[in-house]
Amino acid sequence: MKFQCVDKCAQCCIKREYFPSKKFGKIGVLILPEEKGKIEELARINSIQIEIVPRIGVSEDGIHGPTKILAYQLMGIEDNGDTCPFLDTLSGKESPHGGFPCKIYEDRPSACIAYPLIESDPINLDSKCMFCKENGNTDENLDEEIESLLKIKEKMMTDAKYVWRYATGIAESDDRSIVKTGWILDQEI
Repeated sequence: MKFQCVDKCAQCCIKREYFPSKKFGKIGVLILPEEKGKIEELARINSIQIEIVPRIGVSEDGIHGPTKILAYQLMGIEDNGDTCPFLDTLSGKESPHGGFPCKIYEDRPSACIAYPLIESDPINLDSKCMFCKENGNTDENLDEEIESLLKIKEKMMTDAKYVWRYATGIAESDDRSIVKTGWILDQEI
């Protein structure tokens, strides 16, 4: 079955999740280093306040923090980290599928282009996506998504000895006591 957004859905632009665990806080939209300046300029042009923080960094020692950032993240505008700042929830306009439109759709980051693809071999779609919930998996018409995901994976390749994740400090109010902020050495990678 061919992937397409479900009518009136914009959940992938609204709901943020904890990753890889709650202590790291909610994550934002992954932004590659070469996309960061473009996203900041699009925010300026659209008069939108954004917050981009680090996401993944690497280093040769596990003591002093990362020496190179592999990815950033665009944080949501709500206190709990939800809702992309580029999602137009106020104008009353609709996207082609009837949901809220993206103000930068033609220039959106690679992670947004890749969604709902979360793995390319084998093809695996995000189970939280409404289309995926209703229709299961698909392997049709995903060329653009696969290309974007492979680009992201290539940029994450590293020979560095240590990988760091940035804990955002963003959480639902009930979870704020366990959420950390700042760089944390990631032993799982």
